[in-house]
Amino acid sequence: MWDVVSQYGMVFLVGNYPHGPLGGLAMTVTLSVCGLVATFPLAVAVALCRTGGIPWLRAGARAFVMGVRTMPLLLVVFWIYYFLPTVIGVPISAFATILLAIVVYQTAYLSEVIRAAIEALPKGQLEAARSLGLKYVPTTFRVILPQALYNCVPGMINQFITIIKETSLGYTIALQEVTYAGNEVNSILLIRPLEVFGVVAVLYFTLCFTLSRLSRGVETRISRTRGLVGE
Repeated sequence: MWDVVSQYGMVFLVGNYPHGPLGGLAMTVTLSVCGLVATFPLAVAVALCRTGGIPWLRAGARAFVMGVRTMPLLLVVFWIYYFLPTVIGVPISAFATILLAIVVYQTAYLSEVIRAAIEALPKGQLEAARSLGLKYVPTTFRVILPQALYNCVPGMINQFITIIKETSLGYTIALQEVTYAGNEVNSILLIRPLEVFGVVAVLYFTLCFTLSRLSRGVETRISRTRGLVGE
């Protein structure tokens, strides 16, 4: 495996860059970060619709979440890549396709994480805000959301880990992320697939394991802050 890393390490890390497009692990991380940043505000909006007092918004948000969660992500990728260009009349790049698919898919899942955090807050928080004369908007954005988002940071990190793994579907439409880079190297070597994809597995494991440990640490800190774990 070390021979593969020493000879093709840069391909795994950055693809053909700077002599070609950015790829490899750098593309995976870039796509994952863009996906989480784009997903977050949409997930908050859907969660607020799910927990709000307007029936038609609750119903619409619930239908969106349930609909997306019943479909595999790969199907969403294919719809966006093959069907959407025929509707809008403009081709969509592989990067935009995977990014849009992740945003649609993860909005449904991350919104449930945020909704659960909102509903887990003590009822006294809302009642105290209302007793002070605060309306819905200041109550939501100054009292409810800051606490809920703080509490669900570990859940958001876990969703980020999921996004990282979901970027591997870019391989199916020739997006040059780390799985695609591994396949490129394998097509050159031909007889060492175990070592090549072992490198890919190590890269995924290192990245995801590091984030999972971060999530564990953040969760412990939040628990201590909230007085749920004794010093």
